[in-house]
Amino acid sequence: LKKGGKDMLGRCPFHEDDTASLVVTPAKNLWHCFGCGVGGGPIDWVIKKNGVSFRHAVELLRADLSLAAGSGEAGALKRSRVTRLPAPVTLDAGEQELLDQVIGYYHETLLASPEALAYLERRGIASRELIECHRLGFANRTLGLRLPATQVKVGAEVRGRLQKTGILRESGHEHFNGCLVVPVFDEAGHVTEVYGRKITENVNPPLHLYLPGPHRGVWNERGLVGQAEVILAEALIDAMTFWCAGYRNVTAAYGVEGLTDDHLAAFKRYGVRRVLIAFDRDDAGERGADKAAERLMAEGLECYRVQFPKGMDANEYACKVTPAEKSLGLLIRKAVWLGKGTPPTETPGQHVEDVALPAIVADPAPAESVPSVEFPSLAAVPAAAAAAAAPGAAPAADIAAEVSDDEIVMSFASGETTRRYRVRGLAKNLSAEVLKVNVLVSRGEAYHVDSFDLYAARARVHYIGQAAKELSCHEDVIKLDLGRVLLKLETLQAERIKAALKVEREAPRMSEAEETEALALLRAPDLLSRIVADFDACGLVGEGTNKLVGYLAATSRKLGGPLAIVVQSSSAAGKSSLMDAVLAFMPEEERTKYSAMTGQSLFYMGETNLKHKILAIAEEEGASRASYALKLLQSEGELTIASTGKDATTGNLVTQQYRVEGPVMIFLTTTAIEIDEELLNRCMVLSVDEGREQTEAIHRLQRAKRTLQGLKAKQGKTHLVKLHQNAQRLLRALAVVNPYADRLTFLSDKTRTRRDHEKYLTLIDAIALLHQHQRPVRTMQSGGQAVEYIEVTAADIAQANALAHEVLGRSLD
Repeated sequence: LKKGGKDMLGRCPFHEDDTASLVVTPAKNLWHCFGCGVGGGPIDWVIKKNGVSFRHAVELLRADLSLAAGSGEAGALKRSRVTRLPAPVTLDAGEQELLDQVIGYYHETLLASPEALAYLERRGIASRELIECHRLGFANRTLGLRLPATQVKVGAEVRGRLQKTGILRESGHEHFNGCLVVPVFDEAGHVTEVYGRKITENVNPPLHLYLPGPHRGVWNERGLVGQAEVILAEALIDAMTFWCAGYRNVTAAYGVEGLTDDHLAAFKRYGVRRVLIAFDRDDAGERGADKAAERLMAEGLECYRVQFPKGMDANEYACKVTPAEKSLGLLIRKAVWLGKGTPPTETPGQHVEDVALPAIVADPAPAESVPSVEFPSLAAVPAAAAAAAAPGAAPAADIAAEVSDDEIVMSFASGETTRRYRVRGLAKNLSAEVLKVNVLVSRGEAYHVDSFDLYAARARVHYIGQAAKELSCHEDVIKLDLGRVLLKLETLQAERIKAALKVEREAPRMSEAEETEALALLRAPDLLSRIVADFDACGLVGEGTNKLVGYLAATSRKLGGPLAIVVQSSSAAGKSSLMDAVLAFMPEEERTKYSAMTGQSLFYMGETNLKHKILAIAEEEGASRASYALKLLQSEGELTIASTGKDATTGNLVTQQYRVEGPVMIFLTTTAIEIDEELLNRCMVLSVDEGREQTEAIHRLQRAKRTLQGLKAKQGKTHLVKLHQNAQRLLRALAVVNPYADRLTFLSDKTRTRRDHEKYLTLIDAIALLHQHQRPVRTMQSGGQAVEYIEVTAADIAQANALAHEVLGRSLD
């Protein structure tokens, strides 16, 4: 490719091409071939170059750009048989090992799937502890893209073994496509059963899926060890609801008819004496509960029925009646005895206090009746996770930390060893979706330091492994420590973001004399001339049109669709002086100025922090990463973004919507000769006078500042600035009606004049708005509400015509 203006030109690889018919436009992220007529974006290129599907192309781009680029050979593939994405499984592994590895892949996929995390949030079970401890996953239809094709021998073999496990169907599609995946593990840590729940309700049934064949295994078997009392839910979603509410002695049947021999064997093995049946409170649930109770009592177990409101299940009830730990605890204590004769004196949950219900505390079974069972780790779920899940674990707010402006220090001890964590860079994280910090962990003289995103699972695993080696301790210890660090940092980050969003400056109160003087200025018949003269008195010479247009544009912040300004000049020509002078006349609480902005910083400004305000950026290049948000804010009048992050108190994943209301007046300066066309269309461009006469006038002013008169003028500048700020505070956001609008004309030979015409009309409105204290304020009824407005006069239009001739004429000529 060779540069050709803003584009890159080259020969198209998809057909025989002797000329540079391929055009790549980096600014728009598009390509097009004038020879064969094809084109599109990066995904379209990867599809055509590699012969893959849309989803496959997306996965290639996500994984590695070098994989997405394909071979260096010219031409396009109709269909690729070569898998470029790394396989998530060992291709020669046995069926059980393949099943375990696929569940691990689904688990990684869940953590990178906002739609699946949002589903967990809606169901009230978006606990990171639950996700990690029970290896929840999500099948997003990408497993098949990472396996060799069926036409390849190794691909046919591995796909055949996956079909035997039930992960793949005979058609080759994933059995759990679009499902939240909940695995069931045996004592050895191997997957015995998998439950899938479609996260989209309006899909073809069934919504609930299992592996083919009989159900095997007991979910959360480790939670039954040493428990005399166990909660038996009807479904896994309900069981996970109890688990997240702190009741860890819970398991689930496989539906109303899903109480298996494995459940009975586990209850006997761990000395369970009492079962609380928490099936749905519908007809099917009632029949299933009776049948399960009959079978359990035949084995000598006490049975109680947890009764939800009619027609509700555990999950629905916990989501509606909060907090869940208390609401579920109340139902547990009121569970109904299902046996015959006199019920036992020890009622369910009698040890659960009314104040807080972290877990059901039951009398432990006799030591001789509870065998010692050593559960191995479940694929990166350490025993330390169980310790973290134990009742009484300190919440994030209770984790001790030394917090300063530039670093946070935490220390954790176990046994005779103490590990010190020093974290830097938290203040740079402006988004709730990112937690990129520098973490140094030390133990004596041994240490490990690295910068990474704590929300990135792979980065955490790498850090844990390296830190464990350097400090000569078990990875489980570092993992538990890092979890505590993460919770504490989330709490601190949430507090900082919340504090930043609440920043709202209040307008100072004016004295009666100040208000009278400000009103006199607004009612002056020569108001526009006074404004230009006051700019001169404050040290900004010349630039009469630019000063007035800038002032009017800043005033237009009170309108429904304000103007936007770009001041363009070479370096040191005075663009910053013009901006500073205009901003100085505006109230401090109604303007915000930055030197640069990040890509998403605008989305987190606070819902009303910019409404009817001025947003000034000292150099347009400093806002290049936020250009999309600026354009959207100017065109649409508001910004919205949905962000998934952690709840500062519960640690659960929550989806929060951030909304920034407009309208907002945007004020930029730039030294660029060529301005972004999209931005240019939305702004009025003010060109600074760089002529010799203007330079001489500036020199005279600079010399005059050194004189006695200059010192007096400096003292008077403070008064003038305050006068205009007070005058601006007296302006109200009124509607403007132009009775002459249907008699106005404008150029129509170019499409861009559609936006220039709107700028022209807004300029007229701004002049009228500035003169609101010289006009009668009228009222009309609209939709049952009174709307106040003022009318444009012919003088306003004449003044706008004079300004538009010079300002808009530069872009229209």
